[in-house]
Amino acid sequence: MTRHPVWDPFIRLFHWALVAGFAANALFTDDESTLHEWVGYAVVGLIAARLIWGLIGPRHARFADFLPSPRAALQQVQDIATGRHRVYLGHTPLGALMILNLLLTILLIGATGYMMTTNAFWGVEWVEEAHEVLVGWAEISILVHIAAVIWESFRTGVNLPQAMISGVKSVPDDATIVK
Repeated sequence: MTRHPVWDPFIRLFHWALVAGFAANALFTDDESTLHEWVGYAVVGLIAARLIWGLIGPRHARFADFLPSPRAALQQVQDIATGRHRVYLGHTPLGALMILNLLLTILLIGATGYMMTTNAFWGVEWVEEAHEVLVGWAEISILVHIAAVIWESFRTGVNLPQAMISGVKSVPDDATIVK
């Protein structure tokens, strides 16, 4: 195995803080509580910091490094279908699409949550329904994300959860690496 430092401390802290914040609001806080609102604000603040880090952070944290082309995403689908094991040091194209999906979805959850606290939208049904639908979509996306991480870990031989803890991807020596 060859070790490749990939995820900087900010990215790892952001990831696990986002997991904790979303889980807290989805599973443990009362929807009507002030705590629910403040956790939501913290989650949106985390994403705002991540957006800035995506512009100024190290290579694999930058959006320019992982914004996938349709061709790259289709190539990854072909890799999966044909059993070709290419390892991406940063985000895979499909993983990057999931990240963009989750960031946008969680920002929209925050926006609709905030709207429900304003006089203009308090009690407006479509805002509450949009908030609930977005939370449901985020939960489905998170389950797909977790399943894909497990699948890719087995498929490529790279322990992706461990990499998000340590910041280092341990790649099999015989792997074809996509930088």
